[in-house]
Amino acid sequence: MIRINKYLSLCGVTSRRGAEKLIAERRVTLNNITIEKVGLVIDEAVDEIRVDGALVKPAEKKVYLVLNKPRQVMTTLHDPFKRKTVVNYLSGLAVRVYPIGRLDYDTQGVLLLTNDGELAFRLSHPKFQVLRVYEARVKGAFTTEAGDRIEKGIKLEDGAVGRAQVEILNLSREWSRVRLYLCEGRKREVKQLCKAVGHPVQRLTRTEFAGITSAGIKSGSWRYLTEAELAKLRELVGIQP
Repeated sequence: MIRINKYLSLCGVTSRRGAEKLIAERRVTLNNITIEKVGLVIDEAVDEIRVDGALVKPAEKKVYLVLNKPRQVMTTLHDPFKRKTVVNYLSGLAVRVYPIGRLDYDTQGVLLLTNDGELAFRLSHPKFQVLRVYEARVKGAFTTEAGDRIEKGIKLEDGAVGRAQVEILNLSREWSRVRLYLCEGRKREVKQLCKAVGHPVQRLTRTEFAGITSAGIKSGSWRYLTEAELAKLRELVGIQP
């Protein structure tokens, strides 16, 4: 017998604290019934636990990889509408891994996946100010004034203030290409920021997450993280070797 939040941590889905968030979001089921109690005790030998519809089991070996996620792919392990998910691109991987954070369905680029729940939770948590870099093609001629507004901060849909450092890469009357540097990963944050200053996003790519890029990785392909990359990630979020 084991508490559900500890079980999810052992499975590599998230940390114990992160499990509370998943349960609050009604993403965890016990024998096909949505779990509502954080302190629920389960029988891991009998009970069937799923997250986002995907069956979870304790991780025997920790795995870390980076996927160059294509557009029109869900950053989940299961989609009730039968759309493609990141699982479709993990051929050759013998163990189940989980996305660290999310990318929108129509956003492409760097996505880390692992079955190390504690590392995944820390990299996703705003406390650790993990850098994310995006390149966006936006409508219209993006101005330095628009960039200044984003850097000062704009109120988002959830009431929080989003901000980013902005670099203008290309400029024309019809469209512009900008690079944005953020240290929090709020839902649709880049799209909200650009729309708020009058330049809706037309195409979005995450080019870097926590210092990891997709350089040399074709869209839809993945590779394991190196020991050096993994050491830097752990150092970044305060996990001792």
